[in-house]
Amino acid sequence: MNTTNSLIAFVGGGNMATAIIGGLLRQGRAPASILVIDPSEAQRERLAAQGLQTAAAPSQALQQAQVVVWAVKPQQFKEAAAQCSGWTTQALHYSVMAGLRTDDMARLLGTPRIVRAMPNTPALVGQGMTGLFARAEVDADEKALVQAMVEPTGQALWVQAESQLDTVTALSGSGPAYVFYFIEAMMQAAQDMGLSAEQGRTLALATFGGATALASQSADSPATLREKVTSKGGTTYAALTSMETAGVKAAFVAAMRAAEQRAGELGDEFGR
Repeated sequence: MNTTNSLIAFVGGGNMATAIIGGLLRQGRAPASILVIDPSEAQRERLAAQGLQTAAAPSQALQQAQVVVWAVKPQQFKEAAAQCSGWTTQALHYSVMAGLRTDDMARLLGTPRIVRAMPNTPALVGQGMTGLFARAEVDADEKALVQAMVEPTGQALWVQAESQLDTVTALSGSGPAYVFYFIEAMMQAAQDMGLSAEQGRTLALATFGGATALASQSADSPATLREKVTSKGGTTYAALTSMETAGVKAAFVAAMRAAEQRAGELGDEFGR
């Protein structure tokens, strides 16, 4: 599928759309081959300054789109789909909206050619993790096109069942917030023990970044890496024993199960 000069239309021009558009431009796509529909004048001006086409509302121009990227809030989709569907049945639809299931999207759009994604916010700096699900009607070339759109924003993981995106949501979709939560805790501990908040931030960020890089590059499992830095009776042992006594791991797993359950509930709510 040759899409170098074909039109890609974005319905919604917020942060995630911006991350994908930035990746497309870095790949060499012509700015004029991207159309962004967004009611915000400030958003349109910002995007138009990069040479993109912009519009405040859907129009017949959508008939030229080979791909339509849905990046509005899930609760806004039904209204937006009603405005767009008459012009977009020819397109591949790519959704980065949380919760909305493809059965409901297909019903409202009048086409089953849909790929649903669960990205996360590090996509804004090219370090994202995106879970992807393609309906059976999406062919291999179209999946490759979506893969190419995702790659500049980070990594991608395809799942075989759409329900697995609820699990992806709980792990990587919501996951950055968990990391930020632990960074906050480390910063607080740093201050409690006599360092400044900025010193705590520097230490926490470097530790998370370094540990993630080591885990990514090492053949050892995270459990083995943890054991290698945990001497019985030492400082790390004292910290981990305290966390185990407090039930931190169990609470963490329970938290992700809560997120997974809520993802399913949101799918029910948004599909009504």
